[in-house]
Amino acid sequence: MKQISTPENKNLSLSEALIPIIILIGLLAYNIFFVESQEWFGTYTYQIILLIGGAVALIVGLFNKTSIKQMALEVWENLRSVLVPILILLLVGALAGTWKVSGVIPAMVYYGLEIINPSIFLPLTVIICCLVSLSTGSSWTTSATVGIALIGIGTAFGLHPGMVAGAVISGAYFGDKMSPLSDTTNLAPAMAGTDLYTHIRYMTITTVPTILLTLVIFSILSISNKVTGNGDLNSINSIIDTIDADFYITPWLFVVPVGVIVLVLFRVKPLLSLSAGVILAVVFAVFYQENVLQTISESNTQSVIRAIFLETEIPTDNERLERLYGSGGMSSMFWTIYLIGCAMVFGGVMDGIGALKRITSSLLKVAKSTFGLFASTVASCIGLNILASDQYLAIVIPGKMFKNAYEENSLAPENLSRTLEDSGTVTSALIPWNTCGAFHSGVLGVSVGDYFAFAFFNWLSPIMTLIIAGFSIKIRQLRKKD
Repeated sequence: MKQISTPENKNLSLSEALIPIIILIGLLAYNIFFVESQEWFGTYTYQIILLIGGAVALIVGLFNKTSIKQMALEVWENLRSVLVPILILLLVGALAGTWKVSGVIPAMVYYGLEIINPSIFLPLTVIICCLVSLSTGSSWTTSATVGIALIGIGTAFGLHPGMVAGAVISGAYFGDKMSPLSDTTNLAPAMAGTDLYTHIRYMTITTVPTILLTLVIFSILSISNKVTGNGDLNSINSIIDTIDADFYITPWLFVVPVGVIVLVLFRVKPLLSLSAGVILAVVFAVFYQENVLQTISESNTQSVIRAIFLETEIPTDNERLERLYGSGGMSSMFWTIYLIGCAMVFGGVMDGIGALKRITSSLLKVAKSTFGLFASTVASCIGLNILASDQYLAIVIPGKMFKNAYEENSLAPENLSRTLEDSGTVTSALIPWNTCGAFHSGVLGVSVGDYFAFAFFNWLSPIMTLIIAGFSIKIRQLRKKD
């Protein structure tokens, strides 16, 4: 929090601050609506568009007498702040690769197909991810462990991957909001000036109705998709038989994911927890899956190294298992890492020229009523998730900017902390170039565009907080003694 700065540039007008945003949105819109493959500049279209936006922001900054040193320092701070997330991404890639060749993820899919009823799969996915994220306090850990397996199970059931990913992310962000172990759940009340447990209790007013509505929607989708017909049942049985023939399936394989979750629960640093998961998976791969390793390379050592660092494919004749059998590896995360880096450059330049503070200040000026204050906070959080590409900035900057305004309107600080979470934390997964959107998309193998509409909890949360504010439902006021 101490490293996050919000420079102010009094020479910068609102219209000038909006120029890079208009250019960025215009290029993205052109790419989406007019480029057939949505790869205007090839594989790295998003990255190049973000860099163009950053270049435009740099020109605006120079025109307004912002030093290159100031902009470079903000970019450097942004890049430095995502060093650990980038290392985590690399380890998650290694985790995905080793968990597949060791049989951990195939075992999850195997037992999941045998136990889970397809007609309740989607709501059950939400509940499972809610429990895991509540336990770990991390949406990232949830996606990187049970999320990958649930995508495989859902694909085997014939469900659209975006639908399953939406259920995973909805459940993951419920826990990310409500768990006392979550970093954002601790950050939001710290910025607003309230305590952790008051913040969590106050969030139930918006979060519980939202997750219940999410479960209802996914229940309807599960029933309407009709994945229990005989044709699908035969296909599922075929998948179970193929996995059983290709891998040595045993409940002992679950020692690996359970071990990682236990380490996370004991607050072991993510880098160490994920590294332990990779090492355990390598041991189990050598011990249980020698036949699988031989299909990848001539020696077990080479196969393990390929699984950790490169994308590998295990041969199969079952089309539905091709995606599951395609192992990740660190190299599968490079596109996501490049995206995060370019987003940090754009966000850093925008912050360096004072554009972020200028836009947020303008939002604050139009907040004349209680509802207007809530709406401005929501717009600011979502806007910063788009512009700064980082959920922490989307909590910290509006938290700093709006704190006094809530106090002046006699609103208790938990109103602000809840709104920061309802709009800053959850919408980060809906922006393709945000660190969270890029992470979940890369880990689950499903683009943000594919799961956006199905991440009901994430886009319903800011709507719910505005409904609650609009009808003045349990809007807590400051006590007179405060």
